[in-house]
Amino acid sequence: MRLNEFEPVIEPDCDIEGSTFGRFCEVKRGSRVAWSELGDYSYCDRYCDIANASVGKFANIASFVRIGATDHPLDRASLHHFMYRSDDLWDDAERDAGWFARRRARRAEVGHDTWIGHGAMIKPEVRVGHGAVVAAGAIVTKDVAPYEIVAGNPARLLRRRQPEDVAERLIALAWWDWSHAAIRAALEDFRGLKAEAFLEKYE
Repeated sequence: MRLNEFEPVIEPDCDIEGSTFGRFCEVKRGSRVAWSELGDYSYCDRYCDIANASVGKFANIASFVRIGATDHPLDRASLHHFMYRSDDLWDDAERDAGWFARRRARRAEVGHDTWIGHGAMIKPEVRVGHGAVVAAGAIVTKDVAPYEIVAGNPARLLRRRQPEDVAERLIALAWWDWSHAAIRAALEDFRGLKAEAFLEKYE
């Protein structure tokens, strides 16, 4: 199905709860998106789990990625969810609304024009900067600066995607905020020009 600006394309067997989507978004089969926002043109491939996250525009999220992985209480007598999902077990017990509110407040952030590789995980309260790449299988436990490429467990800097001065210029250009028509008009330059040449033409 062709993407459109009015509603996201959501494939079968997805679980969507408390989330919002920008224009031209796509959620592939079997994914869960809970209490999150996906910006314009962002998509996730099959069987992703995105919770308590803010995802920017033009994010490329490969299959089996987990963003904002929820956690268990480490400081209590037990780790088990019977403490906060109590109504699943007892008729006279309520859910611990405070626990869920605190967990939803611990948001992961993914910037614009990012690529999150297959099977990667981004922990709560971690920010992945604009233009960054998270390699397949990486587990991101600390912030990733804009236009860095990180890999491993825990994820570490592999190299920069763009030199720092070029990265700063791309962020200032903020092409991800251009209109749909403006991006279409520049399509051949997006395809054919290296980043610096693109900047020289459009800055």
